[in-house]
Amino acid sequence: MAEIKLSEMRDLTRIERIGAHSHIRGLGLDSALEPRSSSEGMVGQTAARKAAGVIVKMVQEGKIAGRAVLLAGQPGTGKTAIAMGMAKSIGQKPFRNARRQRIVLLEMSKTEALMQAFRKAIGVRIKEETEVIEGEVVEVQIDRPAVAGAASKTGKLTLKTTEMETVYDLGAKMIEALGKDKVQSGDVIAIDKASGKITKLGRSFSRSRDYDAMGPQTKFVQCPDGELQKRKEVVHCVTLHEIDVINSRLDELTRGEMDSTKDTEELYGYMALGFLALFTGDTGEIRTEVREQIDTKVAEWREEGKAEIVPGVLFIDEVHMLDIECFSFLNRALENDMAPILVVATNRGITTIRGTNYKSPHGIPIDFLDRLLIISTQPYTPDDIRKILDIRCQEEDVEMSEDAKVLLTKIGEDTSLRYAINLITSATLACLKRKGKIVEMEDISRVYGLFYDVKRSTQYLMEYQSQYMFSEVTAGEGDEDETNDMVS
Repeated sequence: MAEIKLSEMRDLTRIERIGAHSHIRGLGLDSALEPRSSSEGMVGQTAARKAAGVIVKMVQEGKIAGRAVLLAGQPGTGKTAIAMGMAKSIGQKPFRNARRQRIVLLEMSKTEALMQAFRKAIGVRIKEETEVIEGEVVEVQIDRPAVAGAASKTGKLTLKTTEMETVYDLGAKMIEALGKDKVQSGDVIAIDKASGKITKLGRSFSRSRDYDAMGPQTKFVQCPDGELQKRKEVVHCVTLHEIDVINSRLDELTRGEMDSTKDTEELYGYMALGFLALFTGDTGEIRTEVREQIDTKVAEWREEGKAEIVPGVLFIDEVHMLDIECFSFLNRALENDMAPILVVATNRGITTIRGTNYKSPHGIPIDFLDRLLIISTQPYTPDDIRKILDIRCQEEDVEMSEDAKVLLTKIGEDTSLRYAINLITSATLACLKRKGKIVEMEDISRVYGLFYDVKRSTQYLMEYQSQYMFSEVTAGEGDEDETNDMVS
């Protein structure tokens, strides 16, 4: 009898990518903002994590806005990891990661790109009262025509609360919505009167005896009390940038010449373009007048209690790559009433400010540097490197022997933590090639010989620089001291 091999079924609905900081879950602080030695993916950097925790706490309580924080330290000391931990700890507050390439290399001006990044980090909670019909479904009756296509479907929906019961007539669209959500007797639903949207809140506790038939994922709720029709407050959370984009499309419509018979069609078309621009990122430059009108309207909503401003966090890595024009803009933007918390990071020492001939600490102008709360990061100790490698092995689902981890830790000390982390996946592939299940020292040694670190690569270039094109190092300069200077 021929052996039948069953193909392995894989669930492709959920794809999880392992990134450089996917193991970060927070800052690893306790309730007193004291850093744990290893928690939530964070290891070491206790002073920097505690300082970042204080900033996060003030952001969550809404006590600061328009402030700036600088994460400064050598390469590979966890500056971006701390920023990602802050993002995870902040929770519902807007967090925007603005890359330097997006600011400098975009077709729009640098100041416009920074302004859009700022407004993406400012949230607006808009409060709106709406009428809903909320109750438990008693019965759903749908009358289907005897001949297909002869007439539209009609039906009746019976809803009840603990105090009353009412029958509603259903049209074709409501019948379609009920069928799409699979609403049946015993469900507790809410219907928005304005839009007709149906939301299933769960199953009534009176139907809890049907638990075995429904399954463990079923959510049981109490039957609503009081009137069927109620007024509820709905909160919509958007950013100022999203409001800018949609209104800028409408502004283009009002400034252009249109045929009066196509006003409504044009209006909906431009609104659709505004939503589409949010997904594609092709927003273009937004006029200052549009933003001023939006700020005025949002201020009115705040006074009337209809809206609430939620300043978030804007993170800019490699901030030394910005030029003097960008720093001047940031100086002015932080003085705005609705400015977010600005977190910037750099690994530079005393270097030239881009766009000038002057040198400054971290390549940041002194007047802007004076605004910053500076958090310094320190190099990781060997014990910290070992703990981080253990976390990365767990994150990447790699089994590694103790000797291999000791060797990888030593490589991380001699080269860099990033290089050691990159060897984990490479060593895993080498292990699979020899049909092993646990990564051993031989796998680490093999990939160490295949992939150069910065120091060995620089030494190779210094040795064979004469064979490369456009080499600017003259013969006799390639000694070991200069090599170490270039690496450091």
